[in-house]
Amino acid sequence: MSYTLLISDLHLDESRPDHLHALKALLARHAGHCDALYVLGDLFETWIGDDDDSAFHLDAIAAFRAFSDAGSALFFMHGNRDFLLGADFARACGGTLLDEGVVVDLYGRPVLLMHGDSLCTGDEKYMAFRAQARDPQWQADMLAKPLEQRRMIAQMMRMKSAQENANKAGNIMDVTPSEVVRVMEEAGVRDLIHGHTHRPAVHDIGLSDGHGKRWVLGDWGHLVWQIVADSERGLRLESLRVDEQ
Repeated sequence: MSYTLLISDLHLDESRPDHLHALKALLARHAGHCDALYVLGDLFETWIGDDDDSAFHLDAIAAFRAFSDAGSALFFMHGNRDFLLGADFARACGGTLLDEGVVVDLYGRPVLLMHGDSLCTGDEKYMAFRAQARDPQWQADMLAKPLEQRRMIAQMMRMKSAQENANKAGNIMDVTPSEVVRVMEEAGVRDLIHGHTHRPAVHDIGLSDGHGKRWVLGDWGHLVWQIVADSERGLRLESLRVDEQ
C-alpha cells in the first residue's frame, strides 16, 4: 500500500544522540517503501549553515541520502531553529527544500503544510525576530561570519530564547485561531499539518464553507511523532517510544 510520512521538531543535537538513532531507524525501516517523507522544520536544534561539516550532521545527511537513494522522495521545510537550512543540505540528502505554506496532494486530499511558527501571531516579539531571521540580507550577513563565531551566536540565541519562553504565557506561544482559518481558506484546503507548538493533537476547525482539521505534530522527546497518510485510511497521528524505533 502506498503511504507518506510527515515528521517535525526532531531538534537533533549532539547532546541527544538517541534522537538521531531513532531517525536513522525510521529512515531505514521506510526507505524504498513509503512514497515520500516530509520534514516540517526544526530538524536540528540549531543549523548555522550548510558548510557546517560536523560528524553529527554528516551522519544525519548520510542517513537521509540512503533513504532517498532507495527511491523514496524527501522534502524539507524551514523551522524556527533551522531557518539557515539551505539548498546544499537538501541536495546532499537527495531531497528538496520546500517553501512555507505549500499545498500537496496526499492521495487525492489537498493538504497545507507549514512549520507553524507563522501561525503564532500573538507572540509579537518572536514574529519580529522571525521577520529579521528570514530576511535574505540578514541571512547573508550571518553566513558570511566564520563558522566558530556562528556557533557562539547560535548558542547565545538558544539561551536567550529559553529565558524568554519561560516567561511567556502558554496561549501566546500557541497558534492564533483566526490565522489558522485565514491560511486554510486562502489555500482552499480542509486539512492543515504543522509542528512547532509541541502540542500534538487533531483539532476541528470551523471554515466558512464547512469544517476542516488542524493536525499538529509533536516534538521528539521520549516519543517519536509522525503523521501517516495513505489512500485507504486518510491521515492519522501516531507516536512511538524513542527506544521502540
